[in-house]
Amino acid sequence: MAIGEFHALRVAAVDRLCPDAVAVTLAVPPELAERFAFRPGQSLTVRRFEERRTYSICAPLGSAPRIGVRAVPGGAVSSWIVRDLRPGDEIEVMPPSGTFTPDLATGGRHVLIAAGSGITPVLSIVASLLRRPDTEVTLLYGNRRAETVMFAEELADLKDRYPSRLELVHVLSREPREADLFSGRLDAARLRTLLPLLIDVPAVDHWWLCGPFGMVTDATEVLGEAGVAPERVHRELFWVDEAPPEPVRPDTESHGPSSEVTVHLDGRSTTVTVEEGVTLLDGLQRSRPDLPFACKGGVCGTCRARVVEGDVTMRRNFALEPAELAAGFVLTCQSTAGSAKVVVDFDE
Repeated sequence: MAIGEFHALRVAAVDRLCPDAVAVTLAVPPELAERFAFRPGQSLTVRRFEERRTYSICAPLGSAPRIGVRAVPGGAVSSWIVRDLRPGDEIEVMPPSGTFTPDLATGGRHVLIAAGSGITPVLSIVASLLRRPDTEVTLLYGNRRAETVMFAEELADLKDRYPSRLELVHVLSREPREADLFSGRLDAARLRTLLPLLIDVPAVDHWWLCGPFGMVTDATEVLGEAGVAPERVHRELFWVDEAPPEPVRPDTESHGPSSEVTVHLDGRSTTVTVEEGVTLLDGLQRSRPDLPFACKGGVCGTCRARVVEGDVTMRRNFALEPAELAAGFVLTCQSTAGSAKVVVDFDE
C-alpha cells in the first residue's frame, strides 16, 4: 500500500481540551489496522482540499490513533478541525510517520520538556514509557495560563497512576505560581536554574524536547553546556513565527543545468530530470504525485528519504536527528541535487 496514500477515516470522538484545542480519535477499519499501527511520538498528516497539516498522535501505544489539534489564527485545517469537525465525519489521513520515538524495550530515566501543543507527542511517549516498571519520567510543561494547558486531566491521571515514577512540573508564563521558579517561560535562563534543582542531569538516559523553535533551541543549548551527549537529546519542532524564514526558492521553471533524479517509492522506481536549484520533492512530484509530504518547511519530516547515490545539499533541517543524517537521510522538500545523478529511497 502506498506510503503517501491518504485514507478516509471516520471520526470516533472529538474531545474539547481547552477553548482553542481538541483531541480527535479516529476509527480505523480492520483492513487498515496494521497500516495505522503507530509508535509513540509519531504523527498523522491530514488533508483538507489541497492543504496538508501534520498533527502528532497523543494516544499511548496500542490505542486508537488520536491527534491533538490547537487552532492557529487563520489556519485552514486546524480551525476547521477545532470548530467544525464532529463525530461521524470523515477525514483524509496519511498513515503514521516520524522518528521522534523511544525504544520501549528498555526502561531508564527520561526527561521530557514541552511547551504548548508540543505536549501532544510527549503525552503518547510518557504514557507508553511508564508501562515499564523500570522507567522514571520527569515532564516539564510550559504554557501561558492554566486554562490553555492541553491534556491537563490526562496528565493528572498519569501522575495519580504513577506517583513515584512520574514527576510533573507545570510552568506558566502569564499566570503567577506559588513559587516564582515555576512562573515564566521555559527559556535558557529558566532551564539553567530549574534542571539542576529538579534533575540529576548526568543520570538521565534520554531527553525529549518538543515545542516552539525558541524553546527547543534553548533547551538544546543548555543541555550541551551541561555535557549531555547529542545522541541522548531528541527534538521535535512545532512551527512558529520565530523560526528562521524559508529560504528563497529559485524559479522552478528554469532551464539551466539539471540532474537525473531517481526515486524509489512503494517498490516502484521513477527517473525525472530536475533543474538546478529545484528541490527533489518539487521536481519529482511532477511524475510522482504520490510522494509523501506535509509542511514543505523542513519541520515535520514526512518527506524523509535516504540518498542511495549521488550528492545532495539540504538547505535546512528541523526534523532529522544526527544518526539519521549520518545514515544518509535527507528532507526532500529542502534538498537539491549536487551531482548529475541522484537516487533517493523513500522505502527504507
